[in-house]
Amino acid sequence: MVARHAMLIEDEPNIAEAIRFLLRRDGWEVTTLGDGGVAEARVREQRPDLVILDLMLPGRSGIEILEALRATPDTAGLPVMMLTAKGQGRDREAAERAGADLFMAKPFSNAEFVAAARSLIRA
Repeated sequence: MVARHAMLIEDEPNIAEAIRFLLRRDGWEVTTLGDGGVAEARVREQRPDLVILDLMLPGRSGIEILEALRATPDTAGLPVMMLTAKGQGRDREAAERAGADLFMAKPFSNAEFVAAARSLIRA
């Protein structure tokens, strides 16, 4: 079986490490980036099965990255899970308008996170 590939774009090292650990334990290959400025190009180069995207990033926001991915046919259908530390409604609305498939507020349960990642690539 080929490993599923997730690209995690998260600038908080502790959160990135926790997510990487969870997904690797579940059999995923995980690429991590901490800067939004290079994220779009890396997604296009590596073609992951899932993008996990923090809302607030240095270089470029998660919303800007998501809008760029959705605007191009080759990445328009790529599953994207948006993460944020804020549970505010306007962040969720902005992520949904930009085309996020799923929105998760930090902190989240480990089991819930892994189940969400699996569900996005099955859909």
